[in-house]
Amino acid sequence: MEHGFEATSMRQITSEASVNLAAINYHFGSKEDLFEAVLRRRLDPMNQRRVALLSRFEREAAAHVLTPEKILAAMFIPALELARDRERGGKNFLRLLGRAYADPAPFIRRFLSEQYAEMIARFKTAFGRALPKLPKRELSWRLHFVMGALSYTLAGTDALRLIAELNPRESTNDELLLRRLAPFLIAGLKAPLPDLDELDAAPPRALNRSRS
Repeated sequence: MEHGFEATSMRQITSEASVNLAAINYHFGSKEDLFEAVLRRRLDPMNQRRVALLSRFEREAAAHVLTPEKILAAMFIPALELARDRERGGKNFLRLLGRAYADPAPFIRRFLSEQYAEMIARFKTAFGRALPKLPKRELSWRLHFVMGALSYTLAGTDALRLIAELNPRESTNDELLLRRLAPFLIAGLKAPLPDLDELDAAPPRALNRSRS
């Protein structure tokens, strides 16, 4: 969390954990395998909880299509619960997860993509029903942005501290935090489709001049 994956050695880890380096190699095999084990232990239950909550909301809605707000609630609540659970790492684990998202190591990106694949597919289907006019490709992009905003809010170094300073009551209230973030994300999910034709047709030099 403090130094990033590449700059953290196994000896640093074993020193902090007060364990033998040989034991770590025996049980995990490599630093990559150890890192995956740490993430999997937390991500698997959280994603299972997300899917279970979404399924419950769908059953409760019966014949009605879930609103995007309700789908977001199923995605957010388990992550917010984990942020408050000190026994399971709490904010420290989410900060580690946030650092992992930004880490350039290919195996981390591959691992996170695999770990989230089933959950994202499940939620993408639900959002597709809730937002039927949104093309699948555009929905994929917007869900990518949703996950990024959620990662920053929960795993950002100063995000939860800032919330606590602005309103201490909100820093420990999952529902209030969700209400703050949800309208921003819902507006993004429901926004008009961007006009990409002009960008696709414009020559690269014209785009560069417009950016400058």
